[in-house]
Amino acid sequence: HLALVESGGGSVQAGGSLRLSCAVSGSAWSTYCTGWFRQAPGHEREGVVVIDSVGTTDYADSLKGRFTISTDIAKDTLHLQMNTLKPDDTAVYYCAALWTTQCTVIAAEASALDNYWGPGTQVTVSS
Repeated sequence: HLALVESGGGSVQAGGSLRLSCAVSGSAWSTYCTGWFRQAPGHEREGVVVIDSVGTTDYADSLKGRFTISTDIAKDTLHLQMNTLKPDDTAVYYCAALWTTQCTVIAAEASALDNYWGPGTQVTVSS
């Protein structure tokens, strides 16, 4: 069993940056497909970026170049560096650990045989 808790959300003006963190507890979490998802008001949850057990990443096309995922296995933490933020990035951001062989932003959530989610952290970007 895994437990995840996000931190680092907040309000920022367009063009600014935020760094989200996700503290993970539980054994062997790095063997999961882990990553970040977001849900904006009135929209379905969507994948932002995922990383598999060997470090291969998959980013949503629209976010490539602005968002960067990193993991610190020793500190049991995932990070999401978000730069050049836009009002459209306003959403609740979730970190997740998914047990799946399809570690992509499109397929990971739907294909997961087991999944763990944090409670989410709000990111608000004002124009």
